Amino acid sequence: MKIAIASDHAGLAYKTILIPDLQNAGYEVHDLGINVQEPDDYPDRAADLAEFILQHKAERGVLICGSGVGVSVAANKYKGIRAGVCHDTYSAHQCVEHDDANVICIGERVIGIEVAREVVLAFLKAQFSHEPRHQRRVDKILAIENKNMKEEII
Repeated sequence: MKIAIASDHAGLAYKTILIPDLQNAGYEVHDLGINVQEPDDYPDRAADLAEFILQHKAERGVLICGSGVGVSVAANKYKGIRAGVCHDTYSAHQCVEHDDANVICIGERVIGIEVAREVVLAFLKAQFSHEPRHQRRVDKILAIENKNMKEEII
């Protein structure tokens, strides 16, 4: 599976650790930055990753900032991106299985690196269930996205 990973300065250490772990697990990893400790704006990293996924250059994404919340808010502004903040393995696999999430957001200041490793792998190994109740709910999310996009154009 092709995945994209990005962080702001507050997530750089975990990004640096996770990339070789993910490569060793067999994932094709695209590092979208940042790669310096200079202060950075998390919406820029979320935008880069969301656009990369929407261009079909990766199937899933991993975003890391201090809390995971900022990158989630920014990524979810993109039609077709479903980003969830997950700091436990249950939420990590459930957001894919039930909600068809394609981006996981974690906070380097919130969880330890060993938990982060487990959470990201749980997210990447999960598959959308396509159960009718879950598909119906995802379809409703897509309808909301489409409605809101049309209203902005008017």
